[in-house]
Amino acid sequence: MTKNKKRKILMITPYVPRLSQSGGQRSSFYSIKYLAPKNDITLICFSRDRAGVKEVSQYCRKVVVVKRGKTWDLKKILTAAVSPYPFLVINYISDDFKKAIQKELDREKFDLIHCDCFYPMPNIPKTDIPVVLVDLTIEYAVYDHYVKSLTGLKKLLKPFLAFDVKKMKHWETYYWKTTHTVVAFGLEDQKLITEITGRKDIQYFENGVDQKYIEAPVKTSRSKEPTILFGVSNMKWMQNRESVELIMNHYWDKIKKAVPNCKLYIVGRFAPDFFGKYASKDVIVTEADFDGQPKDPQYYYQYCWLLLAPMGSGGGTRNKFLEGMTFALPVITTPEGGMGSIKFKNYRDAIVAPSKDILKNVLKLINDKKYRQTIGNNGRKLIVNNYSFAKCVEGLNQIYDNITQKQKN
Repeated sequence: MTKNKKRKILMITPYVPRLSQSGGQRSSFYSIKYLAPKNDITLICFSRDRAGVKEVSQYCRKVVVVKRGKTWDLKKILTAAVSPYPFLVINYISDDFKKAIQKELDREKFDLIHCDCFYPMPNIPKTDIPVVLVDLTIEYAVYDHYVKSLTGLKKLLKPFLAFDVKKMKHWETYYWKTTHTVVAFGLEDQKLITEITGRKDIQYFENGVDQKYIEAPVKTSRSKEPTILFGVSNMKWMQNRESVELIMNHYWDKIKKAVPNCKLYIVGRFAPDFFGKYASKDVIVTEADFDGQPKDPQYYYQYCWLLLAPMGSGGGTRNKFLEGMTFALPVITTPEGGMGSIKFKNYRDAIVAPSKDILKNVLKLINDKKYRQTIGNNGRKLIVNNYSFAKCVEGLNQIYDNITQKQKN
């Protein structure tokens, strides 16, 4: 890239990137923020509303929001039943979305197209401009796990949902194979995509945390009582809902029996909608405030004693792990939750334990203050030294430099 000349990027996202309690939206927002100094970004979002547009606009040359309809629409359900596309993709195929993308391509000469997630891809017209698919998580694997875990009357839906997942896998792998460049959001994802596609050029992006979190002063003291956090998360994401159910069904009663004064905070977008049934004096179910307000994510990361997140399936990088560790909050998860792209040492920087060992590790963290603080402080050092978003996005800039240089040659 010529010195002082910004690269022109058309970025396409299936939402408005914003600082809500959603991993994908936060990652997209921070990617844009730290790409902006070296890139001239035109952003096209597919969203039901314009919430967050003002915040992300300060880092973009232009922001276009295309109105998205309802998810559970009878026409979409019937279309998915007969279409080669799965229901997830049907929800993001839109004539208006296609026209908005084509309009910008006709109006401007871009160096590359960046698309977050595979499901908006059918809206991108055939073009000679390099398309970069940034896959924040492997979607088909998440939905496949969900279908296999169905119980009760929901099992009757398994054949239909399994067929939809099969279509999802077909199209997700299709775009992995045919897109100019694929960027995975975790080492495990990069390895799987490489194995499935046979490509040796699958790129890898290290997720990170915003510099403001790294430099944030302490504004909240740790709770005087033992306090466990699940969050801060978007509870519409099925992996997060499954994690909460794992805590409530397998661990919470045993934790309370061993530590009667312990409290659990279930925090995130739509948390009261999904988990209000669990709310009590000891189980606090709430949404976090937006950044900068009294009870924003930072408040919960600094107030609680540990972050517990047993996961049923892997993929991507958990923003809540990165952010929690930044505030010296010990993280404990299962192998399925993994740690995404975080290169950590187990039982030094964080704890990844099999399901049968989660309880004893939680109790050890609660009962041993020095051990808890050591794990938390080690985790913070790891993130501060290696996972600032400003540093991580330099890797994405390097990928883009390589693409544009090859195009010029």
